[in-house]
Amino acid sequence: MSDILSFPPIADKNATILILGSIPGKASLEAGEYYAHPRNQFWRIIAELLNTDPLIDYPRKTQSLLDAHIALWDVMQSCIRAGSLDSAIDKSSIVTNDFKGFLAHHPYISHIFFNGVTAEQAFRRRVLPELAIPMLHLQRLPSTSPAHAAMSYQQKLNCWDVITKELNLS
Repeated sequence: MSDILSFPPIADKNATILILGSIPGKASLEAGEYYAHPRNQFWRIIAELLNTDPLIDYPRKTQSLLDAHIALWDVMQSCIRAGSLDSAIDKSSIVTNDFKGFLAHHPYISHIFFNGVTAEQAFRRRVLPELAIPMLHLQRLPSTSPAHAAMSYQQKLNCWDVITKELNLS
């Protein structure tokens, strides 16, 4: 088991949507990039939703999020976990990120989308009770992780398309 630390958010003051994961996996931690595992479908889905090239480099991928007013972060600031699976997180070790401060500095965020069950559960149990922000729309999307193989890429993409509807891109 090792202590895992999250990355800073990718966000600017114009963000209207926040996508939350749980905490980076091993491949992401090694690369220093969100969703770096080659089989994670996050960047492929985002590229398709935003009509960008899925093969662009990481700085341009993150810029495409900012250009679309999408912020990206994790619910957990730190935790203890063996390996990369969310199921291996020691729940008693979870420390959440500062969402009060983040949302105060990003006042246009109206929608939070969760990349999978663990992110949503951690947010609803550990963060939401402390927030006094009534107008947020919260929605879980299927995990883009390769560990979530119950859905096809196309099924996941169809679910994630709700983001383009919120951005009026469809």
